[in-house]
Amino acid sequence: MDVLRTIMDEIECVVSKVEKEEIDRVVNLIRKDRRIFVAGEGRSGFSAKGFAMRLMHLGYTVYVVGETITPALREGDLLVGVSGSGKSISVIDAARKAKEKKGVVIAVTSKKESPLAGYADQVLIIPGTVKGDTGESRGSIQLLSSLF
Repeated sequence: MDVLRTIMDEIECVVSKVEKEEIDRVVNLIRKDRRIFVAGEGRSGFSAKGFAMRLMHLGYTVYVVGETITPALREGDLLVGVSGSGKSISVIDAARKAKEKKGVVIAVTSKKESPLAGYADQVLIIPGTVKGDTGESRGSIQLLSSLF
């Protein structure tokens, strides 16, 4: 049970550091009158797909980037790119293309100074440990980017 308590403490610590104002700005961009696309790789991709499913249950028009039935993004559409490191190539590429099409981009990442954040209209920082963090910056007993 000590390991579970440590994991819960880590999660509570990360959640307490998320800026409420950032969440409010993200929520204001997610509207039913626009199509929403989500992109992510690995664990972040699984989380993005879960988020997309919840939005669909709430009546939003939502797509997962890379799926066979996903249409092309158009002007005014919203892309939510999820990458703990902010360096996931396919997510950065999706954000770049969304900006080229005059879409709106939300970056969900741990790294404010990342390529993904550079394309974003709004960044939501989740300050969890990500793959590649070492030493004191690691800050978690959890595997790879699990805390993010």
